[in-house]
Amino acid sequence: MNILIVGNILKDIYLNLDSRSEPFETDKNSVKWLNLSFDASSHRFFSRSSSFSGAAVTLEVLRNLGLNAEVVGSSLDFESEASTEAKAHRYILVSDNTVSYFTPSTPSPTDFVTPEISVDYLYIDRSANLTPEASSKISAYLDTNPNAKLVIYLKDFTPETLTPLISRANLVFLEDNPEKPAISYAPLLKALDPKNIIRISEKRLSTYNMSENLSISRVDVQTHLSAFSIASATILGCFILGKSVEESLELARINTENSKLNASLSLEKLEELMEEPSPDENLELIAKSLVLPGKGILAADESGGSIKKKFEKLGIEDTYDNRRSYRNIFFTTPKLEEFASGVILFDETARQLSDDGRNFVDFLISRRIIPGIKVDQGLEPFEKSEETYTKGLDGLEYRLADYYDMGLRFAKWRSAFEIRLDDNGNLKTPTNRAIEKNCTDLATYARACQSAGLVPIVEPEVVYDGLYDINKSAAVTSKILDCLFESLSEAGVNLRACLLKVNMILAGKQSEAQSTPEEVGLKTAEILKTHVPKNLAGVVFLSGGQSAEQATDNLAAVEKNGPFPWPVTFSFARALQDPALYTWRGRPEYENAARAAFLARLMANARALNPNNN
Repeated sequence: MNILIVGNILKDIYLNLDSRSEPFETDKNSVKWLNLSFDASSHRFFSRSSSFSGAAVTLEVLRNLGLNAEVVGSSLDFESEASTEAKAHRYILVSDNTVSYFTPSTPSPTDFVTPEISVDYLYIDRSANLTPEASSKISAYLDTNPNAKLVIYLKDFTPETLTPLISRANLVFLEDNPEKPAISYAPLLKALDPKNIIRISEKRLSTYNMSENLSISRVDVQTHLSAFSIASATILGCFILGKSVEESLELARINTENSKLNASLSLEKLEELMEEPSPDENLELIAKSLVLPGKGILAADESGGSIKKKFEKLGIEDTYDNRRSYRNIFFTTPKLEEFASGVILFDETARQLSDDGRNFVDFLISRRIIPGIKVDQGLEPFEKSEETYTKGLDGLEYRLADYYDMGLRFAKWRSAFEIRLDDNGNLKTPTNRAIEKNCTDLATYARACQSAGLVPIVEPEVVYDGLYDINKSAAVTSKILDCLFESLSEAGVNLRACLLKVNMILAGKQSEAQSTPEEVGLKTAEILKTHVPKNLAGVVFLSGGQSAEQATDNLAAVEKNGPFPWPVTFSFARALQDPALYTWRGRPEYENAARAAFLARLMANARALNPNNN
């Protein structure tokens, strides 16, 4: 079986930039740009690497599937870094999970040299830029070799050049992109069997008639420029090897999501991975495990500044050892695993040790509790504004990879919105700008989490302060949720592997007309059922400054207004911790009493979710 690839070999030069020291500039839309007006000798980067791409990717994939393939006019040796085979060079700048690249403005023309050996498959690669002369040569070759099968990748070719070839194709790959949708080639494809047309887009591999549909959920930042080539070459190779359409599409997804640069996987490794649960299935299982009936999530993720304020209020010295001892009280509480499915940690806590010498992450896992991590880096005010957005996207990819390696399996990101009214009682904040910016960032974070193997908790909190009434809380929360889920959808976030942490709907703390539990339960259930998609993994409530008893009573009232299309539970911080903190007050002899106070609050909230379970 001989395969001849018609295309161009490119050389990609990757520079992984250090955004902490590079001269990045931020425009009015908060988009970062690299300022290139400086001496290139001062360039700073974490690493530099190069890779052959273009037709070389297709060649690599087919060879790794055990097939005999060559590129026209090339004897490319992957053991060599010689660049003489490359038609062009691209410089790829990678920074904080974003990619920009310089590429030649005029693609190099692709010639066709008649092969000396018999060819079973002739593949016009994605990288090819056929001239009319080359197209004529291919037609002439097919005329004299009727047994050779023709495969064409359609991206942004000139239709006039390919017109005589498309009608002769045995298999066609169509690439969707905004500039030239693949469907525009439809008039040229009428003579072909729809089953022999494979449609490829950034989020989907499918047959042309959409009878098969598989999502590419994760494309590594180092492979995304070649992802289409990896996918199409894998499908082609699998077809040649006699795989079904379904198997070929699934193996293509696996190869695309797991390859590094153009180091694609062998057929043996692909088939091994196909037997394993997909990344999406693993994430969905973790998400379901976090919202099991009768269990909540302990939020023990206060930042250094927050916990310092709590300690100072009670005269507790804010030291590393005291912070460790405080967290240790909660994690070593008897029966914790019966009422808590997960714990959200702060970075410092995730690296601290329990009394038995294990780090807290491993200690919680040993108790069958899923450890998670707060990954946002606090609130930052907009310029000349009292509103805030949440920091933390810079370097997030690297931090998430580190947390995954530590054993953490979910993350949390909080955005905060304050309801402020003008003198006439009209809504002053949050503004559309603040809502859209925070929701977009929440979606970016969530997508990054799922790419790193962590379940995201998105937390758009309407802060429980101010003079607003329950109806204002409902209107603002509704608007935020609508924007959030639109942003999550646009970012390609899998909602079945995502949790929403949200405020209850109630009047502000400074309002004269405070909300009763009955009002909170009815209004919260109404808003969530109307504005939260049914395929979400679950909803967890924050306590948001409510007293311990108030948060529990309101949780019970919300539960009474079910059933809901998704699991509902709690993810409280102060409403679970404060009774223990006020009992402990930094005194070692009161640790057991503090554990008992904490356990009592856990059990009370579990009963609120299931009042029949005592």
